[in-house]
Amino acid sequence: MSGLWIIVRQVLRFGLYAGVQVLLVGQLSLFGLGWCLQYLGFVLFLPLRTPVAVQLLLGFGMGLAMDISYDTGGLHAAAGVLLAYLRPWVLRLLTPRDGYDAQDSVNVHQMGYQWFLVYLLLLVSAHHLAYFFLELGSFRHPLQTLSRVGVSILFTSTALLIVQLLFFPVRRGRE
Repeated sequence: MSGLWIIVRQVLRFGLYAGVQVLLVGQLSLFGLGWCLQYLGFVLFLPLRTPVAVQLLLGFGMGLAMDISYDTGGLHAAAGVLLAYLRPWVLRLLTPRDGYDAQDSVNVHQMGYQWFLVYLLLLVSAHHLAYFFLELGSFRHPLQTLSRVGVSILFTSTALLIVQLLFFPVRRGRE
């Protein structure tokens, strides 16, 4: 795959995740307690070979786009950079015994449900904990904040699993 096509594809993915979040998913609330932040899929589902510096820039860029859209003053950007920073660590932690293949991607069909759910829950949990505690600005209401975090983790993770099942290929493509 040529380098230009990879860049165009990632720009389109960025626009799709940001657009769906702002225009559709951002309006959804679960019991007035949890929110779906499906835009995280943009960073979570990046190719495995994406350089760390690029991941950090993309996490910041997506977070900044959400901050501009929702007027949240850097909360999404900070949590997005944390997500992008932790992603390589979690990928190393979950490396299969034989390692990753060059064609592997973060795909529930390729990596299996157990691997995918652990990956997803670890990173979404870290993001949501950072985001909601930064939003509150303190640890004054920990039970209320943790309940918001928990419901939002379940909502976001379920939405991202559905995205994987519907839009990601079942089998590895041979190039």
